[in-house]
Amino acid sequence: MRSGFQKELGTLQEDILKMGNLVHELIYKAVKSMVNKDVEMAREVIKADDIVDEMASRLEERCLSMIARQQPMAKDLRMIAGALHLAMDLERIADHAEGLANITIRLKDQAYIKPLIDIPRMGELAREMLKKALKAILRDDVANAWSLVEDEKVMDAIYKQIFRELLSIMMEDPRTITQATELLLAAGHLERIADHITNVGEMVLYIAEGRRVDLNKIARTS
Repeated sequence: MRSGFQKELGTLQEDILKMGNLVHELIYKAVKSMVNKDVEMAREVIKADDIVDEMASRLEERCLSMIARQQPMAKDLRMIAGALHLAMDLERIADHAEGLANITIRLKDQAYIKPLIDIPRMGELAREMLKKALKAILRDDVANAWSLVEDEKVMDAIYKQIFRELLSIMMEDPRTITQATELLLAAGHLERIADHITNVGEMVLYIAEGRRVDLNKIARTS
């Protein structure tokens, strides 16, 4: 019985990682579609969001079933409860990637009012953060989880820089307001993606050590 349960836990972790890898790809495609005005790639992201939603739903059902059947204790229970939260955060990240893809479609016929430099930087940082978080899940790596605090601070700084630049552009030329608002929304999607990735780091700490830490709050106040 015990070996079967451990196998279930291993499969659960594998499925979380599969979901995470798919979400990682969606971040890449969403940002790339925006930079290249690639509407077909944007539509791929939108379609794949439904796959992530389905994966999250199946994971939730399995987690609840495992709790009901096995009545796990200690770290095993934390692993299952943490998996529920991980699936939720990964689903939210995919939703934000879909939001980026929709912006690509809305702006497809417009020349950008400024070169897209910082939004791709945010996308690359988000992907690196998610890569760290997934490694942390795989290895119970609390050091990688804690390192997300510094990444989150960098992400927030880039977002604030974009906000200031776009606000300045809008003030100089009111005709840019509509697109500038869309670009600010895109940066906001990436900033929120980073927030959800730090939530993933929090779950790693919870699973490994049994304590709850607010990494986003630490990033804001340190």
